[in-house]
Amino acid sequence: MPRILIVEDDTDINNSTAGYLRRQGCECVQAFSGTEGRLLWQAGGIDLLLVDLMLPGLSGSELIGEIRRTSRTPAIVLSAKTELADKVELLGLGADDYLTKPYQLEELWARILVQLRHASTAPTGTSLRYRDWVLDPEEMTLTAAGRLVDLTAHEFKIVELLAGRPKRVFTKQQIYEAVWQERYAVEDKTITVHISNIRAKLRPSGTDSYIQTVWGIGFKLAEEA
Repeated sequence: MPRILIVEDDTDINNSTAGYLRRQGCECVQAFSGTEGRLLWQAGGIDLLLVDLMLPGLSGSELIGEIRRTSRTPAIVLSAKTELADKVELLGLGADDYLTKPYQLEELWARILVQLRHASTAPTGTSLRYRDWVLDPEEMTLTAAGRLVDLTAHEFKIVELLAGRPKRVFTKQQIYEAVWQERYAVEDKTITVHISNIRAKLRPSGTDSYIQTVWGIGFKLAEEA
């Protein structure tokens, strides 16, 4: 029985979401402010978070930022923002997924199942090295030129996929289906946004150029000079 923390200040949305998830067999913990959500998170035992951005007290972005310093627990953002720039920002916060309000509970449940499946099948094994990168699949951490890079679960899996086959060019479809484990039904900006976020996080280490765009095809790692 997965234990889900719902941090949403709209009482109707919070209660209806919790009621639906309980009918799916989940245990739900409800918070109506960011501060309350932080306290319930610190109590432990949470398998997944649903977090609204606009919260009284501690904001949703601040809450996710605090959690990401110590944990890779999946977090899905619930937001009324619909613009691409806003979605890029949401992913940059450390969220694993986002859902635009108003949302269908069935779609939310499908996204929750994906995140729980990823968490339960987190890779284990020895470290993976590529040039100045060191990846730890068990801890899901990336060290670039001696710097620890704070990646979301999806971002780490993209880097791990590329580093595992550094000479191969991966299409957006291949990356999406390998990382999300879902069928790539339509062309969208998901992979482009994630690659952009990864490069931004790698920039302080000077290794952002490792990921190359192969125009018209996809992405690959740059060969060592």
